[in-house]
Amino acid sequence: MTVSAKLSEPEIHSALHKLTGWTVVNGKLHREYKFADFIHAFGFMASCALAAEAMGHHPEWCNVYNRVTVDLTTHDAGGIGAKDLELAGKMDALYLQEAPKADG
Repeated sequence: MTVSAKLSEPEIHSALHKLTGWTVVNGKLHREYKFADFIHAFGFMASCALAAEAMGHHPEWCNVYNRVTVDLTTHDAGGIGAKDLELAGKMDALYLQEAPKADG
């Protein structure tokens, strides 16, 4: 089993410039997505779940009505790793498919 490497602060901050809406909160990549309603938020989560499972990398997340809050960290790396950035990018791409239906 390969242990993932924790990214340095400069690597993380450089990557944040390429991601929309992501910040670092409590040592984790963090973002809140907003949708038109619960169905679109839940559909987004289902699509993300398929991508996360295919990667073998799973988010910490919460859904309340039309909002999905996501935190990404690589536990075996002890912080933010490359897989977190990759999953964040995939989540953003999936969000863009829903964005025209979102109200903000």
